[in-house]
Amino acid sequence: MRAAVLTEFNAPLKIQELPDPECPQDGVVLRVLACGVCRSDWHAWNGSDPMPLPHIPGHEYCGEVIATGARVGRWKVGDRVIAPFILACGQCPDCAAGHQTICADQAIPGFTQAGSFAEKIAVPHADHNLTALPEGMDPAHAAALGCRATTAWHALTGRAALAAGEWLAVFGGGGVGASALILGRALGARVVVVDVVREKLDFALSLGADAVVDASREDPAVAVRRLTGGGADVALEALGIPATTVPALKSLRKLGRMVQVGMPAGEHLTMPIPMDAVYSGQLALFGTRGMPAWRYPSLLALISSGRVDLTPLVTRRIALSEASRELEAFNGPTPPGVAVITDFSR
Repeated sequence: MRAAVLTEFNAPLKIQELPDPECPQDGVVLRVLACGVCRSDWHAWNGSDPMPLPHIPGHEYCGEVIATGARVGRWKVGDRVIAPFILACGQCPDCAAGHQTICADQAIPGFTQAGSFAEKIAVPHADHNLTALPEGMDPAHAAALGCRATTAWHALTGRAALAAGEWLAVFGGGGVGASALILGRALGARVVVVDVVREKLDFALSLGADAVVDASREDPAVAVRRLTGGGADVALEALGIPATTVPALKSLRKLGRMVQVGMPAGEHLTMPIPMDAVYSGQLALFGTRGMPAWRYPSLLALISSGRVDLTPLVTRRIALSEASRELEAFNGPTPPGVAVITDFSR
């Protein structure tokens, strides 16, 4: 199979011919139909979330089942499926309680095992993790759900409990931020998006944002409190850096809730959090990572009903050989929308 392989941090991926993956006894092998290029992949690419090299990145994927293990009961060859990027074991007490994202025996394609920047991928624990792709859904749009949209959905509904009529402040207008904007609007919230890239702010307005804030021109926390009449009810941080985490907390009204979605890595593992704001505002701070597989139907049903349209997220369809360019772009301001690998032949 063809794969884009990380052989050196901060260097272009190498397109290589590799042996097909072996099928796990409790898993499947997929022919990858589409795969997103995500900021989390960039953390692996630049070494801030290091792993042994060589390695195949990629964790936002959908595919067609081409082989099944002996212990797989729910899936057959030809099924088109999507999977969360955290593949839970399905057997431990956390999984039994519905908390698969904290499973101690989880597998993470692109990080703890070979990922989906490849023509094929092995997926363990298939019966506990895979979800059928809705009939007619474009694989590129499905792949864009795999990390960014699902993480945003779980952050808003499973963690912060965003309610209709509330103000949501989204810090970071990339893939997660744009997903949170679209989903927050579908939940009936009013949404303000904060970024430093004018194109992303314009993109947010085109997606229905009630307001935007250019953080390069004004204090974003002050601006959000002004626009929302006292502060946001919920803030979602989508970059994992102090420059967005701190103002996200300070943008909240009293009793507000913040969800840390952005992955802190490298020099940002420890941040100077304004605990005085947490204390005096009696704020709630949630961490979140991914979404349990059992919650996929709630999001897919929302999409299938026509109540939410996530198709504008995909702004670039690229070849496997172009993944390096997208990863390098995360070193600076990136263009609006999400890049998805749809051509694995070159």
